[in-house]
Amino acid sequence: MAEPLAAINSGTDVAGDFASWMLSEQRRVYSLCRRLLQDPDEADCATQDVFLKAYQALQKEDAKALDDPARWLTRIAVNTCLDRLRSQKWQLWRKRPSPEDEALILAKTASRRPEAEERYYGTEITARIDAALLKLSGRQRAVFALRHYEDRSLEEIGQILGLDIGTVKAHMFRAVGKLREDLRDLYKDGRK
Repeated sequence: MAEPLAAINSGTDVAGDFASWMLSEQRRVYSLCRRLLQDPDEADCATQDVFLKAYQALQKEDAKALDDPARWLTRIAVNTCLDRLRSQKWQLWRKRPSPEDEALILAKTASRRPEAEERYYGTEITARIDAALLKLSGRQRAVFALRHYEDRSLEEIGQILGLDIGTVKAHMFRAVGKLREDLRDLYKDGRK
């Protein structure tokens, strides 16, 4: 992905190169924002903000060449999501029902598909995981999402978030512990 950005840094076809790079990264960035914010509409807005910030940063005269554009973009995405999580303003506009209401709605919804039961349980488990992720701090959620959804190494996560590896490990340990506690009943024998 460095080729489009090389043209941006050199001042050639900036708009076209950025657009092609954005298209190649858009799904990944949206997925990360969706995991961190737990709201598809908010993730969509955050994704747009991420690419706007990236474009503006690359347009500056003192913009430096990037060694790893994907890592740089991931850092912008995580910081954008953390800023949104810190800001309580957007939570007033959330449209998603509570997990209890969502489960009730799903329970009353009939499906004619043969795999309706599996889809129901899959949706319910996803809702439980999403609810458990919401209980984590922003940093813990970011570390967990980057590790388990983006498959980033602990070193990469530290570089993206600007944290040393010990801090990343501490956030990961706390996040996994909280998730295990919240989701304990999903294990076969109910153990910790």
